[in-house]
Amino acid sequence: MKAILYITIEATLLKKAKMYAAKKGLSLSELVEDHFRILTRNKEEQSLLDILDSMPKPELTFTDDFDFKKEYHEERRPKYGFKNKC
Repeated sequence: MKAILYITIEATLLKKAKMYAAKKGLSLSELVEDHFRILTRNKEEQSLLDILDSMPKPELTFTDDFDFKKEYHEERRPKYGFKNKC
């Protein structure tokens, strides 16, 4: 049986939550219900994937011209003695 819940939330956070739910193909109600289900689950019932999914995700952004290979070699050059050629 479902029940109605009224909550007060900051307008900008609500907008972000709606966009996140839409990206995941969920309604906002489903998103909140799933989150409450995870929060109230016994620790013994949680799998490692559940715990990882509930953790905040880092927001990483890179420019279009970011060269991952070059950065990889630059970071590891002193330790492994990589040559300057990439």
